[in-house]
Amino acid sequence: MPQTIFHVDDSDAQQRIDLYLSKQWGGDVSRTAVQRLIAGGNVTVNQRPVKANYRTRAGDEVAVRAEEAVLSPGGIRPENIPLNIFYEDRALLIIYKPAGLVVHPAQGCLSGTLVNALLFYCQRTGQSLSDVNTEERPGIVHRLDKETSGLLVVAKSNTYHVRLARQFEKHKVRKHYLALVQGWVAFDEGVVDVPIGRHPVHRDKKAVTSEEGGRAARTYYRVLKRFKNPVTYLELSPQSGRTHQLRVHMAHLGHPILGDTKYGDPRTFPRLALHARFLGFFHPETKKWVEFSCPAPPEFSREDLIGAANA
Repeated sequence: MPQTIFHVDDSDAQQRIDLYLSKQWGGDVSRTAVQRLIAGGNVTVNQRPVKANYRTRAGDEVAVRAEEAVLSPGGIRPENIPLNIFYEDRALLIIYKPAGLVVHPAQGCLSGTLVNALLFYCQRTGQSLSDVNTEERPGIVHRLDKETSGLLVVAKSNTYHVRLARQFEKHKVRKHYLALVQGWVAFDEGVVDVPIGRHPVHRDKKAVTSEEGGRAARTYYRVLKRFKNPVTYLELSPQSGRTHQLRVHMAHLGHPILGDTKYGDPRTFPRLALHARFLGFFHPETKKWVEFSCPAPPEFSREDLIGAANA
C-alpha cells in the first residue's frame, strides 16, 4: 500500500492529528476519512501508531498508508455494482437491497457497498445524491443491516433528504418487516416496549437495558403463521429507529430471529430472516402520502429450510 510522509513544522504544532492531515490534503479529505485511517492503524507518528486526538509536535514524522482512491474527496469510488431500483423519480430512489450488501462504507469496508453502486449509477445517468449525511453516506437517509433485505429510500438532494429525515425522526414513516423467529410466539399480537442501549460487554452489540443511557424503543408484532418446528412468521412494525432494534427486541422476547449471528443462533437459517417489506411516507416534493411494498424473499416460504431451524 502506498505511503505518504509529512513533517510537522512549528506552525502546525499542537494540532489534532486528524485535523492536521485533513489540512495537508487541502481539505479534500474529510476528518472522518482520516479518522477511519487512524482507527485502522494506517497512520503513525515517528513510526508509532496514534489516536485521532494526538497533538502534533514540531519535527514529528507522520506516515500515512492508503490507496489513492481512499484519499480522494469523500474517499469513495463509484463501482459498477448491479442496483435493483424499485422506484425512481427526480426526488428519490427506492432501492431493493439484497441480503449481504452493506449500505455504506465504514472502517474495513470501503468498497462493494450500496453507496459505491449509487455513485456509479448517478455518475452514469448525470444525477446527484444528497450529502447532508456526510460525504461518506451520500443519499442515505436510513439504513438496513447488512444481512437484512428489502426496501430503502435514497435522497437525490439535500432538501429532499432533510424532509425525509425529519419524518424518520418524528416517527411519521411507516415501516413493516417480515421475520422468522425461533419458537411459537404466544400471543397473536403484542408490543415490546423496552429501552435499548449499549451492550455492557460487547461494543458491537446492543442490549435491552434499564440503566440511564438506554433509549426508548417500541416494536409491534403480529403473527402471520406458526410452523411445526416450532418457528413463528411475524410482521414487525418498529415505532422507533434504534440500531438492531428488531433483533434485540425479538431476542429479549425469547424468540430470536432465525440466522441472527449477534443475538441468536446463525445455524438456524442460511441468512438473517429479516426483510423490510413496506415503506410509507410523505413524498418530499409532492407532500402526498406514498407507499411501497415488495414480496417476501422466496426462502422465507421454503419449509425445508424452516424445518431445519431447530434441528
